[in-house]
Amino acid sequence: MIRRPPRSTLFPYTTLFRSREYCFDNRHKQTFFEEDIINIFPIVKHINPRATDAYHFYTTGQTKIQQGYLKDGYELISEALNLLNNVYGAMHPEIAQCLRMLARLNYIMGDHAEAMSYQQKAVLMSERVNGIDHPYTITEYTHLALYCFANSQISTALKLLYRARYLAIVVCGENHPEIALLDSNIGLVLHAVGEYDLSLRFLEKALGLNIKYYGAKSLKVAVSYHLVARAQSCMGDFRSALQNEKETYGIYKQQLGEEHEKTKESSECLRHLTQQAVILQKKMNEIYTGKLGGSFPPLQIQPPTMGSVLDMLNIINGILFVQISQQDIETFRAEFERSQKKSDGATKDDIDEGTSKRDVEEADWASR
Repeated sequence: MIRRPPRSTLFPYTTLFRSREYCFDNRHKQTFFEEDIINIFPIVKHINPRATDAYHFYTTGQTKIQQGYLKDGYELISEALNLLNNVYGAMHPEIAQCLRMLARLNYIMGDHAEAMSYQQKAVLMSERVNGIDHPYTITEYTHLALYCFANSQISTALKLLYRARYLAIVVCGENHPEIALLDSNIGLVLHAVGEYDLSLRFLEKALGLNIKYYGAKSLKVAVSYHLVARAQSCMGDFRSALQNEKETYGIYKQQLGEEHEKTKESSECLRHLTQQAVILQKKMNEIYTGKLGGSFPPLQIQPPTMGSVLDMLNIINGILFVQISQQDIETFRAEFERSQKKSDGATKDDIDEGTSKRDVEEADWASR
């Protein structure tokens, strides 16, 4: 007699089915057939081992970066990458994470070519270890597109963003905050190459998603209004651009105050758009009244520079370059070292106090 094995020895399985329409309403008709099953995967519980030394180097490098020591942090994370390669081999998710961090550090320190090289390795590794439709892989595509744009590879950057957007729609659908970020990136790149109509479509889509998920008074929404206004001003639609820039100014004024740098920049942009709108309206009135003798005043429609577009790409992707003088850096380091010495001195005093108490107790016990 064949006995059934204990339930504890059976492994659960997950089944991968072919993508098609299945009928679940008819109970007398078979729903699944043999050709519908693509693959079967066992679900096994296990613990992922960790390379302790590499993890220590990586976290210490992150701490150094947060303190402003970018070079020291870069060296520590590079050492963590070497250790991970020795422990795990050529392919591992933590190695992809290290490559991504090194690419970001190179980009921040101004070495755009090296940043693109590291990010290409991170993309290839994430495709292998995570899958082409994994959220991490989609993020890697977005970062690589930014670094390609910084290296003047605009067509490559646009292809990468289109691919990332397609995969994001497959994974999470069109109504998702990540789609808003990708649409903003695509819109800015199209804006840089002069495709203003198509750029405006993507930027308006991103604006609608940001309002839906972050609220009408969010700073992300203010940036989206500003991007839409820039695209409309390049198309000559100053009336709509003025309205959207007013929304930007109102949000900045409410959230940051009138004296903030962003509020002042938006106010200056409003002044420029107002001047251009007035000039355009005066000329249109002359055309309507038949006064064609006057010369048409040129509209100051400046095409965007690659530098300004790259600055906006950095902002929407969370990369902020803070301008700090060397004197401020030295002052910060001196204060940090002073606080470290103070904390070390306090610890030493506590140890000495504890030692002296113990000596007194031992002497008292000996006298007894």
